[in-house]
Parts: sequence; C-alpha cells; structure tokens
Amino acid sequence: MPQRVFALPRQESLFPPAVLNPFVQEVQLTTADKIRLLLVGSVLVPLRVLCLTVLLVLSWPLAAIATLCGPTKGTRQPIKGWRRCLGHAVVSCAGRAFFFFMGFRMTVKGKRVSSKEAPILAVAPHSSFFDGIVCVIAGLPSTVSRSENLATPVFGRFLRCLQPVLVSRLDPDSRKNTILEIERRATSCGEWPQVLIFPEGTCTNRSCLITFKQGAFIPGVPVQPVLLRYPNRHDTVTWTWQGYKARDILLLTLSQLYTNVEVEFLPPHVPTEEEKQEPYLFAHRVRDTMATALGVPVTDHTYEDCRLMISAGELTLPMEAGLVEFTKISRKLNLKWDNIKKELEGFAAIANESKGGRIGIEEFAKFLKLPISPALNELFTLFDRNGDGTVDFREYVIGLTVLCRPANTKGTIQMLFKLFDVDDDGRITQEEFTSLLRSSLGVPDLDVTKLFQDIDADGSGKITYTEFEDFALKHPEYGKLFTTYLELQRHHALHSGDTDPAAAPPTNTVSPEAEDSASDKKED
Repeated sequence: MPQRVFALPRQESLFPPAVLNPFVQEVQLTTADKIRLLLVGSVLVPLRVLCLTVLLVLSWPLAAIATLCGPTKGTRQPIKGWRRCLGHAVVSCAGRAFFFFMGFRMTVKGKRVSSKEAPILAVAPHSSFFDGIVCVIAGLPSTVSRSENLATPVFGRFLRCLQPVLVSRLDPDSRKNTILEIERRATSCGEWPQVLIFPEGTCTNRSCLITFKQGAFIPGVPVQPVLLRYPNRHDTVTWTWQGYKARDILLLTLSQLYTNVEVEFLPPHVPTEEEKQEPYLFAHRVRDTMATALGVPVTDHTYEDCRLMISAGELTLPMEAGLVEFTKISRKLNLKWDNIKKELEGFAAIANESKGGRIGIEEFAKFLKLPISPALNELFTLFDRNGDGTVDFREYVIGLTVLCRPANTKGTIQMLFKLFDVDDDGRITQEEFTSLLRSSLGVPDLDVTKLFQDIDADGSGKITYTEFEDFALKHPEYGKLFTTYLELQRHHALHSGDTDPAAAPPTNTVSPEAEDSASDKKED
C-alpha cells in the first residue's frame, strides 16, 4: 500500500535550540601545549600556592576580627561602623591580591552604579568558580550562598564579611525565604550592599545564555546586567557538568602565565509596570539584552536539564541524551520534572541497545514488538521532528505528549477494542488479536505472542477491556499507531477512487470518530 506523505507543520517554538549542549567543555591541547604547561606549571604552581598561602595567613586574622562575635547563621541587620570598614578593606585587598597571584589580568568596561540606582547585579554567563572575581571588581556586593559555607574553615570568615543571603537545605521554605530576603534587601533604599546573583543558576560553557531564574527579578527593582568574558587562547577556566574536574581546572589555570578576564557593566534595566507584574518577562528581557551584547544565542536549558543529564548517565545513556530544554518543554507541554524523568526511563529501555542514545526505526519496532510497516513508518516519521532518521529523547517526549496521548482517548480505546473483539463477546482471544494484526500489517506469519501476553495481565488467555485499557494508557504509542493505520487505509481508499472512507478498514465496520491526524499535528 502506498504510504501517504503527510505535511508536517512544526511549531517553531519547539525547534531544537541553537546550542544543543551548553554543559560540555573540552580543552583541546596539543602536545606542544602540554609540554609548555608542564614546564611553566612546575615553576608557577608552587610559587603561586606559596603566595596564596601567605596571603591567607596574613588576611584571615583581620577578617576574623571584623566578624568576631557575629552571628554564624547570617544577620538580619547590615554590618556597620568599624567592622564594615575593616571587613570591606580586608576582603577587597585580599581578593584583588588573591586573583593577581593566580595570574588573572582584569579588564573593566562600563560603570557600576550605586545600590540606590540598581540594588541587584545580574551576572552572566556563569561558567566557573573563578567567576567570584566579579565580586571583587563590583565592590563586594552580597551574594547568595549556602548557610553551611559560613562554617567553612578560613574562607567562611571572608564570606561573612560579604553578608550573604543564606540558603538552607534543611529548611523546606528555603527558596521562599531566600526570595523574601533578596526583596527585603533590594528595597532597603541603599541600607544594604547590592545583591549579586548569577541568574542562570548553574555553570555553562558560555556558548549561550540559558534560562534566567526569577529570584533576581521578583522584587521588581532596577537590575544592572554584568557580563563576564574570558578571552584566552585556551579556555582553562570553564567548569561544567561534562569536562575537567575542579582540581584539573585549578591546576591548568595556575599553570598559565596569565589568564584574561573581562567584566562589563551594562546600563541598569529599569522594569516597566508590566515587568514588575511578570518577573518571567523581566528576566527574559534582561537576558536578551545581555545575549545581544555578548553576541550569543539564548536557549531554554536550565539546572533541571543537568539533573536529567545525570539521570541519563545512570541509565547508561550518553549524558547529553537527557537534554530537553526543560524550561520550554515543561511550560509548553505542562510536564513536571518527575514526569520527564519517568519518560527518560522509558526512552532508555528502547535506546540502550542503540549507539549514541537515539532510537532508529528498528529499535522502535522492536520496542513495540511489531514489524516495520507503513503505519509504523508513519508514526516514526511523526516522532522524528528533524528528519534525520532517528529519534532523540527530546523528540520522544514531544511525540508522546503532543501526538500519542491526545490521540489515546477513551473513545479511541473503545473503538480499537471493538476492532479486535470480532465476535463482540467482550474479550479478545489470541486468535482474534493475531488475525487483525496480521491483516492490518500485511504480515501473514506475524508472531505477536509476547505482545498478547503483555496485555493479558492475568494470564487467562483472553484480554478483557480493563486489561486492554490499562495497557493502552501506559503505552499511548499503540493507540496512535492504529489510528495512523486507519488513516492510511482511508487515504488509500480515497486515492483509489473509493469515496466512502468508512469502507477502508478491512476487518470491521467500526471506524474512528477522532479527527484526522493533520488536526492532531496542527498545534504541534
């Protein structure tokens, strides 16, 4: 039977992102580079470590005096008087000396405004633990930090001088309390230092700007965007989810003669009334401004994508297989992280036998326990959004949510049960089940015993409607597969000169009352 060629309109907002994986970083070093790093590093690393150690020994007592008898769990009031002056001087001087000894050469563009003009600094892209250098350049604003960090030996004292906004993993209301604290400080009319936030919430490779979290934008106060660049021949500072470990990044950076870092302060973004009411819109526009200045695209990846990457690795898939642009997919398809994680487990069950964490038509057919047929090819084509002959996890999630589940209605399930139940006794025997599948798929010797047993949950040898419905709801691919088959039958009948579409299904007079698949796809 000739296969219909469907028009496949695709919603532009669900197109793949400009940067597929912003969480991977590979430093390409030649043999000459490695030899140079070894020779230079053997001299510079010990020398720099010695200088940093001396610096900490000299500056830590002063930081301890500035925070002596201060609260260990943060403060509700800003530090004032001689403690503030001493703490600010110590951390500012020590911070600049610290990065100088590490070999950083700083370039500053633009001008930082006062806390009254812009209470919040939004810094991006966030790509390394070295990004803390912007705190020194920006005049020691408060940061957001875990409460446990205040008790860290040595560095905890320096952190207290910054009066950070604390996040507690033990507090179930931590996120809410953190936002409230940021809002309290941002609306204090300059009483508190500026609050510095990395709105991306995780490290990337700086190839794009990912989703901005809304915490910096909920207060509805002016925000000054701050850009970070590392214009170096070799990128030894980027610390992402796939790449060098922290100790390797530190060693490589200390082995460089110098490392360039550029910090640029853009004009403050004063929110409109609409942006004050819609923090998402506020964050979106600030991100667009920063992306334009950086000359990079924006994507809807977020920290939840990183969690999915880890889950993909645990399921023996390539880590990048878990990337779906979580912000976009969750918002447009109304899916929570747990839902997508569950879909990832289902995807892994199909894709583990293939290479590269993608599903081909053979794996797709094997998973459904059916041979490759026109209907199966059509369904696979609907999943394969970019037409490359494979289905990745992102396409799989969109296909299930947009195509299969809407088609898998109660009416469709009832109609399909009637098609299989030829004698209309309320049960499907293996003979009835096999006969219809062999006829519809055009495979006379098709063995569907395993599929029948999967549906026949109680092993009685007959499938009840309850068993059929339960299986169909758990595996929506089958519902879409059979409605696609019936559509192909109707299409073939129409193009053969038969004007009665209902006459197309070969085994039963029941025809689906669902819309044509073109209507299923028009919103896709």
